[in-house]
Amino acid sequence: MGTIRVLLAEDFEPQRCFTATLLSKTPDLEVVSEAGDGLQAVAQAQQFRPDIILMDIGLPGLNGLEAARQIGALVSSAKIVFLTQETDVDVMREAFNLGGWGYVLKQDAETDLLAGVAAVLAGKQFLSSGLGDNGFASRKHDD
Repeated sequence: MGTIRVLLAEDFEPQRCFTATLLSKTPDLEVVSEAGDGLQAVAQAQQFRPDIILMDIGLPGLNGLEAARQIGALVSSAKIVFLTQETDVDVMREAFNLGGWGYVLKQDAETDLLAGVAAVLAGKQFLSSGLGDNGFASRKHDD
């Protein structure tokens, strides 16, 4: 499949660095851009046309859900994996309804993020192990 292009949208720099370091352990994943807020994420998604977008929900300016809504309309080929602290089921449901492919809790990132990215690349939705199943995990995405 070649190199998988990743956009990392996270406002907290230490978390962004941790995530980029984690991704660097997989040679076929390349972080092509980093965004510190939702508006940057939308603009960079259009500019770089990544394969995967790792999106925090609590972004300043434009939250991750609204950024995902806009990105879905502009760069429909990008698969969004939410990387967040948000555990509310309604927020999670909205994230998947907006076309999200994965939902990984930040506290589970070290164990779940690479597995989540792999599942999404295989065409399956992924839900962080810290959330249980909730009917989302390991389902084929309706594309």
